[in-house]
Amino acid sequence: MSFRAGVLVFPGSNCDRDMAVALAQAGADVTMVWHKETALPSGLDLVAIPGGFSFGDYLRCGAIAGRSPIMRAVVDFAHGGGHVLGVCNGFQVLTETGLLPGALMRNAALKFVCRVEELVVSTEQSVFTSRYGKGARIEVPIAHHDGNYVATPEILAELNGEDRVAFRYVRTPNGAMDDIAGILSANRRVLGMMPHPERAVDARHGGTDGRGVFESLAAVLGAGALQEA
Repeated sequence: MSFRAGVLVFPGSNCDRDMAVALAQAGADVTMVWHKETALPSGLDLVAIPGGFSFGDYLRCGAIAGRSPIMRAVVDFAHGGGHVLGVCNGFQVLTETGLLPGALMRNAALKFVCRVEELVVSTEQSVFTSRYGKGARIEVPIAHHDGNYVATPEILAELNGEDRVAFRYVRTPNGAMDDIAGILSANRRVLGMMPHPERAVDARHGGTDGRGVFESLAAVLGAGALQEA
């Protein structure tokens, strides 16, 4: 039931190993991919873009990483139907590349926020959330300075009308419009979220509510790998 995942690494990434461990625990065969590579390893089922402070958050968070050589391959991978997960800085990178709409702005209180937040699972209709029930409440850590999701009224209407809001904050910690903590692409194969599910997969770290994301991926992508074999 293994699936193949690539975890991108940029200068300033600091959650890449956490992401790799969480994916491996879910049954993934994980390959770390340096940002200067121009091609992804063959046969990947998933690309994960981890949290951190890529390139020191210069210009805008995720702006330089979004123009790294490897991101051209990730955009092609996504447009070809591949699955992509971007967490925190990874979510910012996905908006910079245009793979997800909207933008992540400075937190409303203008302060870095690092704590556990309660989320509502807004949809179970995705490869990332199928193991959660719609409306389930989970606790997942956040750690960001620019997690305030903003979008035009038209984009917000589209996200809500197409059931593409994956997670919402119970009480927004950053001013995000519509309490949005994570969104899906139009084809539902790309997820960007500010909270860190990879930091909530081991009870010794305080909780395991993040496991559902990785178990959801394993249930679909692992089954696909088994059928191919």
